[in-house]
Amino acid sequence: MATTVRERTHASLRASKGGIGNRGDQVFRWVVTALAVSILALVALIVFKMVDGSMLSISTFGPGFLSGTTWDPVFRHFGALPFIFGTLVTSLLALLIGGPIALGAGIYLAELSPGWLRTPLSFLVELLAAIPSVVYGLWGIFVLAPILSSMVEPFLANTLGFLPLFQGPLYGVGMLAGGLILAIMIIPTIAAVSRDVMSAVPNSQREALLALGGTQWEVIKLAVLPYARSGILGAVILGLGRALGETMAVTMLIGNRPEISASLFAPSYTMASVIANEFTEATYDLYLGALIEIGLVLFGVTLILNAVARLLVWRVAYGPTGG
Repeated sequence: MATTVRERTHASLRASKGGIGNRGDQVFRWVVTALAVSILALVALIVFKMVDGSMLSISTFGPGFLSGTTWDPVFRHFGALPFIFGTLVTSLLALLIGGPIALGAGIYLAELSPGWLRTPLSFLVELLAAIPSVVYGLWGIFVLAPILSSMVEPFLANTLGFLPLFQGPLYGVGMLAGGLILAIMIIPTIAAVSRDVMSAVPNSQREALLALGGTQWEVIKLAVLPYARSGILGAVILGLGRALGETMAVTMLIGNRPEISASLFAPSYTMASVIANEFTEATYDLYLGALIEIGLVLFGVTLILNAVARLLVWRVAYGPTGG
């Protein structure tokens, strides 16, 4: 319907000018089209340069680079699987911990918070998103890691030590610490976007359920959340994107050891952190090419996960039960 109205409007404008479009509109259309195409060209250029820079590594290791578990610059043998593993584990752990907290904060800010508290609390949440990641990393080293090593990890080992996830030495730094610092970092992003999405839900949705005798919890559960679910999922996507690409904070807390372990206490590595740590140490072409190929893999993983998440958003928004 909106497209039909727009087409009719354009047709009437062209008819009013004798079939000749306004030249200013044409120039504007060309300019914005060029700007849109430039974004695609920039992405294509990034991919081209990354592929070109990693060709030596690709030709040397082939597909085995993705499944290789050895990272040994001395003997010139490189495999990216430990970094892919560390990236996915810490990012998913961040979503599992930070996602529910952020969603709860968004619900409170949009639906439950009194008016005098909503504005300053929203400001503080958005301020958390502006804190540099290195500050989070320093806080994690001096505050979070000692708490984990002295209190949290011993408790988990004593109570859930029968699970492989909570076995091994208690370093304080490792995948658990990296996942927790990422969870803290993605909370403001998900909470702020979720709040805005739920605030945009029409009041008629709430009033209809209240008129039927629904409680405040039922209004949130049955009216607000279903209406805003695609936007909330989009907020989770943004949080996942930050978790996947975060570098400094997770580098300072994950332990930086290229290995695959079932224990969350074990040190690990992420794709972003290995690039940041070792790029200046890449003294020969194969080493540099391997790091660039890891960057290419990170780009690919991010692209795939975001494509899957966008598909989920589409299914939620336009599926059988979508709006």
